[in-house]
Amino acid sequence: MHLTLKSYIKQVEEKLLFPKDVVKHYLSKAKQNNNKYNAFINFYDEYINQNLDKFSDFWLMAAPIWVKDIILTKDLTSCWSQMLKEFRSPYSATCFQNLEKAWGLIIWKTNMDEFAMWSSTETSYFWPSQNFYGKNRVPWGTSWWSAIAVAWDFVIAALWTDTWWSIRQPAAFSNIVWMKPTYGRVSRYGVQSMASSLDQVWVFTKTVEDARILLWSISGFDHKDSQSNKKADNKSFLKSVDLQEVRNLKIVIPKQVFSEWLDPRIKSNFLNILDKLKLAGFCISEVDLPVLSYSLPIYYTLATAEISTNMARFDGIRFWLQDETRNYDDISKYYEKIRSQWFGDEVKRRTLLWTFILSSSHYEWYYIRAQKSRQKLKSDFNKVFWEYDLIILPTTPDIPWKIGEKVDDPIKMYLSDLFTVPANLAWLPAISVPMWMVSDWDELLPSGIQVMWNRRNEKSVLDLAEVIENLQK
Repeated sequence: MHLTLKSYIKQVEEKLLFPKDVVKHYLSKAKQNNNKYNAFINFYDEYINQNLDKFSDFWLMAAPIWVKDIILTKDLTSCWSQMLKEFRSPYSATCFQNLEKAWGLIIWKTNMDEFAMWSSTETSYFWPSQNFYGKNRVPWGTSWWSAIAVAWDFVIAALWTDTWWSIRQPAAFSNIVWMKPTYGRVSRYGVQSMASSLDQVWVFTKTVEDARILLWSISGFDHKDSQSNKKADNKSFLKSVDLQEVRNLKIVIPKQVFSEWLDPRIKSNFLNILDKLKLAGFCISEVDLPVLSYSLPIYYTLATAEISTNMARFDGIRFWLQDETRNYDDISKYYEKIRSQWFGDEVKRRTLLWTFILSSSHYEWYYIRAQKSRQKLKSDFNKVFWEYDLIILPTTPDIPWKIGEKVDDPIKMYLSDLFTVPANLAWLPAISVPMWMVSDWDELLPSGIQVMWNRRNEKSVLDLAEVIENLQK
């Protein structure tokens, strides 16, 4: 049984499948394999028993979905950190509530890097995970555990959050589809923010068509999210592809894509896709977008500053973890003890960097300049979209590397974010679909191709992605 979301709904409607049997199958499969892949945290057996029958008759038909542990679900969320090990959320995130309203059934929560801070899954407090493809390869991205569940068919689809790459890159490394909506399309209320102006809830699916369905299910305006867009309820992207309409769109590639960081094997696959699109009647041009090369320093400056603000709440007072304050000389000593003892190494590393950037002597030099650069990046994208429609580029410049290969060199690891950061900085909708496999040391490893367009144009992004998906069949 290897189901897509659409085929599951269709077969349940036709009484060829029954939700109880499907959920039981996926639960059993996940539990049997969890020791090998370390993808799952908690299984919601009680929740499933309470809601399975009720959810089985509408829209998503109790389709088994899994959710990142950074998305609040009532009574349980830890962000996979010792700091929140015993924390019990008093409410559920809006995106999760929307999923329930669409009758999607959460069956487990996923492992993740602590507070979603890292890339290769090697900083989870509890355990790292391994890539489905290749021996001892990193899965990449805090969303890897959702990616492995979808890739291995442990689940039909998944919800995750992304700040700059943590859905697209694990999707590319796992040979599946991710979809990032326009900022404000899906409510962030109830999602533990890392960097508030960059974070979004996205979807992992097996096909582009499934991405349409799941995105439709969780999006919508939410007055509880100050950045929620009132046009978020416009869900025209659910409509199927009009091939002639898509062919009329002008596609562009930033010249900066072909940098020294692009693996030549990924470059070859990417150029083959472009040739196929040209043969299918698409118009493809190149454009100079120099600000793209500065997206990483812009991102890491702004994100670190925003994360500093968001992490201030984890002080050993307001949430689960506490100590006896009278045993400390002052509150600073208390914070120092709690945070040094219960935060992991990567969280500590980034906290020090954030504090440095927001200090009074560096605030204008780093943070303000990064904000101005971000506006320049948005402006340059707007100029491109005045003349062209869709931008395509590889999802990652690199292939999955061996576990431990880059863990001591964060700069090399950060460079893998080069092609995914701009969409988050400019609030653009984007999607990654599988590209042909790459051979490395007798292993076949996945790669991905990314499509993005201007804000609130999910329909065209999904349409071109579906065309690219079909070109490789």
